[in-house]
Amino acid sequence: MGLFQKFKDGLFKTHEKLTHEIKRIVTRSPRLTATSIEELEVALIGADLGMAMTSQIITAVKGAYETQGNGGVDILAVAQREVEKALANNKAELRKEPGLTVVSIVGVNGTGKTTTSAKLAHFVKAQGQTSILAACDTFRAAAVEQIKLWGERLNIPVVSGSHGADPAAIAHDAISAAISRKADYVFIDTAGRLHTKTNLMLELQKVHRVIGKKTPGAPHEVLLVLDATTGMNALNQAREFHKAVPLTGLVVTKLDGTSKGGMVVAIQKELGLPIKFIGLGEQADDLQPFDAKQFAEALFSEK
Repeated sequence: MGLFQKFKDGLFKTHEKLTHEIKRIVTRSPRLTATSIEELEVALIGADLGMAMTSQIITAVKGAYETQGNGGVDILAVAQREVEKALANNKAELRKEPGLTVVSIVGVNGTGKTTTSAKLAHFVKAQGQTSILAACDTFRAAAVEQIKLWGERLNIPVVSGSHGADPAAIAHDAISAAISRKADYVFIDTAGRLHTKTNLMLELQKVHRVIGKKTPGAPHEVLLVLDATTGMNALNQAREFHKAVPLTGLVVTKLDGTSKGGMVVAIQKELGLPIKFIGLGEQADDLQPFDAKQFAEALFSEK
């Protein structure tokens, strides 16, 4: 399957909802009226594109009608162009340091954080690079077992400890192992919730301090994993995490299971954080580097 087809299949629900609504509005009234503008706003906000992106698209549509006249405007093409333009400066590349690159994967439980850690390890392996997975979500026994299973399946080493062990100590050990094996990456699966009274953000900061002492400049990437099915609630999560541990990028999962895929655009536009990867399915290679052009085309194109 080609990469664009993956994007198209993964964003099918969002695409269908958006294009159906926009076609309905245009078919009923080829003229641009106050009612059709309002309905167009509702359709765009309904796909969680956010107010800023919606306003940008509406302004561009009005401008197109002024220059081209009624009946000559392809609203889907205008929307596609504006979304692509808004995401044009998105830097999706995963950072690579000359030696070891330490990547901290953060987010609340249920977003697909553990699976994302494994899929990122699989991604760099496909590029000929080696990695180690660190099972630092020690408060959730299921997370440790899950990442071990992924490690076995993908043939990637996992460093773990006992249930409830100090996550910072696991991260330290994983980095030591990676240095001794001359690995290219360490992917650290952090906790998304704690069973103790310790504040989650303080625990994350502690893990990052230990990482930084072990490897100066680390973590080199701090990627927040967001569940697309939660829509704009994900924006609040991104704000909170970004305050506590400065993020370098976002990974948006479960885009294939929602009609609210526009939240990718809204979050990137508000926070200015690059979307590094998006999850378009269950398989190991369904985590794909974000491509603004293909994303915009998959949302709006009828091809």
